[in-house]
Amino acid sequence: MPRAELPLAELPRQLPLQRHRLVRVHPAAWEGLVDSPRGVNPRSGLGPEPLLRDWARRGWPLIVRRRLPGDGAGVPLGLPLPPAHGKGRIAVELPAEAIASVHPLPELSTVINTAPPEWRAHLADLAAIAHDYDVHAGVFGGLGWQWLTGLKYLGPKSDVDIAWALPRRERLAAFLDALAAVDARSPMRLDGEVLRADGAGVNWRELLSGNTELALKTATGVLLDSRAAFIGAAA
Repeated sequence: MPRAELPLAELPRQLPLQRHRLVRVHPAAWEGLVDSPRGVNPRSGLGPEPLLRDWARRGWPLIVRRRLPGDGAGVPLGLPLPPAHGKGRIAVELPAEAIASVHPLPELSTVINTAPPEWRAHLADLAAIAHDYDVHAGVFGGLGWQWLTGLKYLGPKSDVDIAWALPRRERLAAFLDALAAVDARSPMRLDGEVLRADGAGVNWRELLSGNTELALKTATGVLLDSRAAFIGAAA
C-alpha cells in the first residue's frame, strides 16, 4: 500500500532549497498546476493522470532538481514516475509559498528493508560505513522513491543511489576505498554522489579515480572544478 504520510524528519523551513532536498507541497498548489493548461510536465508532453493528480494529497514529496534552461523564477522540482506508469521524469516549477515543508533524503539505514533481500546485507555494510565515517547517507533513485511512496520502482537491473555527505578530508581516501569494496561484492551497482555543504556534488567513482579535475553538479549546471577545491570544502 502507498504511504499516506511521509515518516521523514522535517527541517527548518528557512534552510536553502538545495539539490536532493525533498519538499512537500500544498495540495491546492499542486492541483492548480495539474489543472493548468500547460499540465504538469510541458517538457515531456505527459498530461495529468490519477497518480500525478493525487501525488501531493497522499503526502508524497517532490525533489529539488537542477535548474534547466528555460526555467523561470520558481523553485525547480521533479519526481520520477515508476516503471508501471511510464518511468518518465516530471519537471515542474512552483513558487516558494507552495512549499509546505522541507525534508532530507531518507537515511540509508531506514530504507534497507524496502530493498530486495539480496541487497540488504550489502546496504547494511554501506550504512555501517556511513556510521564509521560520521556522514549522512541519503537515498534517492528507485530505492528511495519506493520507500517514500510504496510504489514499485526497483527492477532486476536497478542501481542504488546514495548522496553521501563529504567526509573529513583526511578520511576521504579510506572512505572511498570502503565504498569500492562493497560495490565490488554487491549484486547491485552503487551509484550516487558525495555532496559538500552547499549541495554541489561529485560522483563518488570520479572522486575515487583521483582525477585532478572533477565534474561538479551544482544547482544550475555541471562545471569543472579542481579536486583540491572540492576536497578543501571538507572539515
